[in-house]
Amino acid sequence: MSDRELILARIRAAVTSAPPNEIVRDYRTSAGPLDRAELIELFAERVADYRAVVHVTGEDEVAATIAAALAAQGVAGPLVPEGLPTEWMPEGAVADDPPLSDAELDAVGGVVTGCAVAIAETGTIVLDAGPGQGRRALTLLPDYHLCVVRAGQIVAGVPQAVAVLDPFRPLTWISGPSATSDIELNRVEGVHGPRTLEVMIVR
Repeated sequence: MSDRELILARIRAAVTSAPPNEIVRDYRTSAGPLDRAELIELFAERVADYRAVVHVTGEDEVAATIAAALAAQGVAGPLVPEGLPTEWMPEGAVADDPPLSDAELDAVGGVVTGCAVAIAETGTIVLDAGPGQGRRALTLLPDYHLCVVRAGQIVAGVPQAVAVLDPFRPLTWISGPSATSDIELNRVEGVHGPRTLEVMIVR
């Protein structure tokens, strides 16, 4: 008998007379009944808590708001993934076709994408590499990320998001700009992804 088998045998012998342990699964699965306006307000508040810049705009103002945000950041020729709505397309946009190298992505000033779903309770946006989102590297290497979120994509909590996401797709969960802290709790942004995140909510 190997050491592993011996240890497992002793564990089985020790728990043989233990009473069955019922697993209670009454954990919360909803953030509560929120209407569309409340979801937008909560999501905007939580995103801003992560030091992301938040815009709330109408459908007919998306292109102008994107252009203004890029201009404020000094981003010219932003990267855009395939499938981004043509009416959102910023001037001088650069396509990832053929796929840019890591060095080329790092040199791009910023990227504009959509998302798969957004979570109000946690201020999280989720990308699944679908249309308008692109491959994961597009939103990890550029220093600036502008993500457009339609109001209908905002759900209350994580369980609702998981219910609509495909677990077989490459999911990227983003809560604010990339940040980390050293042992003295000094915050450093831009280490593992974009230093600046802007989220545009389309009512």
